[in-house]
Amino acid sequence: MFKLLKNAFNIKEIRLKILFTIFILFIFRLGSHITVPGVDAHALSKLQDVSFLNLLSLTSGGGMQNFSVFAMGVSPYITSSIIIQMLQMDIVPKFVEWSKQGEVGRKKLNQVTRYLTLIIAFLQSVGITTLFNGMSQQGLVPKPTVGTFILIGLILTTGTMFITWLGEQITEKGFGNGVSMIIFAGIISSVPSSVRDLWNDYFVNISPSDLLKSIIFVIALLLAIIAIVTATTFVQQAERKIPIQYTKRIQGAPTSSYLPLKVNAAGVIPVIFASSIVTIPSAVIQTLSTWIPSLAEKKWVDVMTTIFSYQTLPGSILYALLIVGFTFFYAFVQVNPEKLAENLQKQGSYIPRVRPGKGTEEYVSKLLMRLSTVGAIFLGVIALLPIIASMLIDESKSALKGLGLGGTSLLIIIGVALEAAKQLEGLMLKRKYVGFINTEE
Repeated sequence: MFKLLKNAFNIKEIRLKILFTIFILFIFRLGSHITVPGVDAHALSKLQDVSFLNLLSLTSGGGMQNFSVFAMGVSPYITSSIIIQMLQMDIVPKFVEWSKQGEVGRKKLNQVTRYLTLIIAFLQSVGITTLFNGMSQQGLVPKPTVGTFILIGLILTTGTMFITWLGEQITEKGFGNGVSMIIFAGIISSVPSSVRDLWNDYFVNISPSDLLKSIIFVIALLLAIIAIVTATTFVQQAERKIPIQYTKRIQGAPTSSYLPLKVNAAGVIPVIFASSIVTIPSAVIQTLSTWIPSLAEKKWVDVMTTIFSYQTLPGSILYALLIVGFTFFYAFVQVNPEKLAENLQKQGSYIPRVRPGKGTEEYVSKLLMRLSTVGAIFLGVIALLPIIASMLIDESKSALKGLGLGGTSLLIIIGVALEAAKQLEGLMLKRKYVGFINTEE
């Protein structure tokens, strides 16, 4: 990785992309520390054990803990993206038509996604502000009025749209997926404070009898992190190579090649999707319970709260199942066997012993299902294990408060880092070929 970055910085074009990305991420981190006017962010310190607050902090890069102008993060954009992608699956004919129009259709769908993000961000901002104001003992909003809540909602919505725009700038002019890079930067920024808390909890003012226990626990924690990083990297890089034959021979061109299908074609997106989706029911239930106090005494409310909290066993299982489901869904969105079979036929290529057209589509679909099964189960297990561990370990110490989301954080960090590294390699390879062609000319 370090050698790759060193070589990338030697190329001016790629160096500018990296510096541009760092500059955008700096702006994002700067905004994450600017608290919304008229809000007492210290009131949220008593709500750190609320499950969906931790999930929102994950997708907002810690902005929710400060209730900053970027507190909502990219969560509304992710939610609207999920909705639009689902509506493209033969639900809304217009969206299906746009999805087949190439770049023009993609721009139209992106525009609709932005409008939907605007609506979701405002509703979610007002709802969560009202919820946290009711849950906090000293009051998140010192002077709660309808106008104040609307103003805060507008500020948070503007912050979400600005972050979305920053993400698009990274995708277009920097490197990596913009939304993923923003979440990645937020998680990485919390690592120093987590290390500091770990040191203070286990090595500061510790009796000699407890020191050995602390050392053993920290070593076990580091070994677990190394094991997860190694296994995740292996699975994320694993791929199945499908042989491809060409019917149209071009002089000097190979007669055969292969089509790589990744074991986890969906990458880290399912984890981000599941994190965003789990927060919605939790936020709605808590908001309704705050607005209508009598609901808090209803048994079904307790059941729903248990189901949609990743800190409980049923909630953690649901969270893992959502990751598994989104892995299958997004794998088919990424690969799209129908378009793949159509493109192979247009290029005059085929898979040996497989009929072109419909036969190729069915073959790729079945293969993608088998590969995604492995990838989905792996992602679900990695996300689930730290949550179960957090239920068995005393989380009274500040260093372990985020242990439940440790697997999710690691999956996002590793997935985004691998994707960014692969894009850097692609840019360098492209630059090499362009230089070779120009030299020949």
